[in-house]
Amino acid sequence: MKVLALLLLACTAPTFAQGQDCPHSSEVAARHLYGLWRAEFQGQGHVGTLLLEKHTVYAESVSGTINRNGERRPLAGDVEDGDFTLEESADGVHIAATWLGEVVEGSCGREIRGTWKAERDPQTHAFVLRKQ
Repeated sequence: MKVLALLLLACTAPTFAQGQDCPHSSEVAARHLYGLWRAEFQGQGHVGTLLLEKHTVYAESVSGTINRNGERRPLAGDVEDGDFTLEESADGVHIAATWLGEVVEGSCGREIRGTWKAERDPQTHAFVLRKQ
């Protein structure tokens, strides 16, 4: 009986490859971005936490918020062919900063690297987003 139970379990349990959603960087879609992300700027460490969810209007986009030490700002963006774009707003209407990056190959859509730029600041900051 134990052998039969183990055999059934082995036949019905998904393998690692079947149970793991690990898209190529060019295959990452909005649904892979849903969830909690940790944002780090080069030389500054942790700068905020992002929560990305399904956009209520645009099906292939995300929306959400960034939390920087209790200050929350709305976000909206998308990913296409591994290219990531996210717009950050201070007032929910105007763009205050832009995140431009690429999904890191081999990260299964869980790491994005690029540059962050505030609208009125010529300087850019290298960032890393890691899904939590």
